[in-house]
Amino acid sequence: MIITPKKLNAFLMFKLPAAYFTGIRTKHIDKETCIVTVKHRWINQNPFHSMFWAVQGMAAELTTGALVMHQIKASGKNISMLVAKNNAAFVKKATGRITFVCKEGLEVEKTIQKAIETGEGQTLWMHAKGTNEEGVDVSSFEFQWTLKLKS
Repeated sequence: MIITPKKLNAFLMFKLPAAYFTGIRTKHIDKETCIVTVKHRWINQNPFHSMFWAVQGMAAELTTGALVMHQIKASGKNISMLVAKNNAAFVKKATGRITFVCKEGLEVEKTIQKAIETGEGQTLWMHAKGTNEEGVDVSSFEFQWTLKLKS
């Protein structure tokens, strides 16, 4: 099975309904890049009339996690993945459509290859930046993924 935006969005509906119902949608995924968008709406807003930070976090995590899933699938190996740590910074109110982008798929591929070669768990920091419709940064997230070959 090839991982596509349509399949990831269906996955959200059944496995992560909070992300799906708040409007998070994958728009693009390939070997190197994942793009996820979410539009500020009543269901995902905070009391200050901007997007709730956790909704932004779900969208940002999806951009990184989808790349990890894509590369695990491509490796053909049974590899576990888990977020160990994360950091976030919010620089502007998130209103309108926010686009999160991660372009670190090749780094994931290298990390998975190292896990396969050594048989040891590996960690990888991945970054996702959220921008509004004007191209202005609204938030940035870092996720430390742990990857381990299952026996």
